[in-house]
Amino acid sequence: MKVKPKIKKKIKIKGIRNKMHHNRHNIGKFWPIPRKGSKYLARSSHNQNDSVPLVVVMRDVLGLVKSKKELKKAINEKQIILNGKEVRETNYPVSLFDVIGVVSMKKHFKAVLNVSKKLVFEEVSGKDAESKVFKVIGKKVIGKDKVQVNLLHGNNVLVDDNEKINVGDSLVVGFDGKVVKVIAMEKGHVGYVTHGKHTGHKGKIEEIVVRGGKRLAQISEDVSSASKDAEGHKDKKEKITVWVKNVIVVE
Repeated sequence: MKVKPKIKKKIKIKGIRNKMHHNRHNIGKFWPIPRKGSKYLARSSHNQNDSVPLVVVMRDVLGLVKSKKELKKAINEKQIILNGKEVRETNYPVSLFDVIGVVSMKKHFKAVLNVSKKLVFEEVSGKDAESKVFKVIGKKVIGKDKVQVNLLHGNNVLVDDNEKINVGDSLVVGFDGKVVKVIAMEKGHVGYVTHGKHTGHKGKIEEIVVRGGKRLAQISEDVSSASKDAEGHKDKKEKITVWVKNVIVVE
């Protein structure tokens, strides 16, 4: 009697491919690329909801490289800088206000949000290419005279305990790690909306009020938005009310 050999079935692990790639049709609105194109896109090595892989930015958005291989070559030649530091991986995450430097071109590109809620890039120079704005999300006393200030996207800095910095304020931090400026979350400063219905809008904070236990910022867009919408038009001037937690003060 012949015994039939057992046939080993190939086991398909659902979603295994998505660990390295995104399906183009499943990417969020945050990504500034068309829905049509190659089926899969690179996945960044950090939070997928508020960052875009460097290779997608350089190849599909800015068009500065033709392929991942070309970007890898530029990285190996130390031609790509992110926030003042050399990049080591093609899928490194690029987030809001990050600055990409291309050494050979002597150019810098800053990530901002447009009113279509997409991350776009504008060319910057001078001081704008040497620092980044961070929102303060927490504080912790370290020793007798130092305070650790925790910033959005996992960064933190040490400051003297006599520095007047509150949660919700912003710090302009140079790429050398030094605090350049403290911007308070208060009336008269410029707020940049990062989440919600009014994402990408920017304007002067007219007032901060409390309603139903929530802090709200009333913003007048007399200050034109730094970013344009998909059609290239500037935001219309209007007054908007948004949660303070969805606002970063930038000026």
